[in-house]
Amino acid sequence: MAEVARADARRNYEHLLGVAREVFAEQGTDASLREVARRAGVGIGTLYRHFPTREALLEALTRAGFEALRERADELLTADAPRQALLDWLRVFAVRSTTYRGLPESVMAALRQEGSELHASCEAMRTAGGRLLARAQQAGEVRPEVTGAELLALVAGIAWAVEQSPGRDDLMDRLLALAANGFLP
Repeated sequence: MAEVARADARRNYEHLLGVAREVFAEQGTDASLREVARRAGVGIGTLYRHFPTREALLEALTRAGFEALRERADELLTADAPRQALLDWLRVFAVRSTTYRGLPESVMAALRQEGSELHASCEAMRTAGGRLLARAQQAGEVRPEVTGAELLALVAGIAWAVEQSPGRDDLMDRLLALAANGFLP
């Protein structure tokens, strides 16, 4: 009987995540949690039992993406061109940051709040990106005074700007190229 209850709870959890993914994609990270619960066909209490805060829900939605970014950074550490590896990773970070409207702001806030539920996922991703930056700096391919926090803030800002300019397919790449001119020697 306990196994059935656990299986039901897992299905409810996955269903809530799927619905939240849709609602956040439509309305951004500030979407109503009541709307998520309504569309999922559950009460708000059920949503809060699985995700006690908006941040817990956002962390669950973004965990796989942050893990993929961390893994991609680890893969790129062995690339022949450290500068290009960093630029490639920053582009992936920027694109993933536009998954949900408001996500860049949520990520930057989580990186400042060590106790937040989203912080650990963001921190692992930031650390991995920092290794790519350090490697590019050691190779003399990125200015030595540039910090990882500055790069992430810059790219999050670019992602935010792209969110504000729908229909500009080339804007992300153009802004990233402009930014790179500032941190490359």
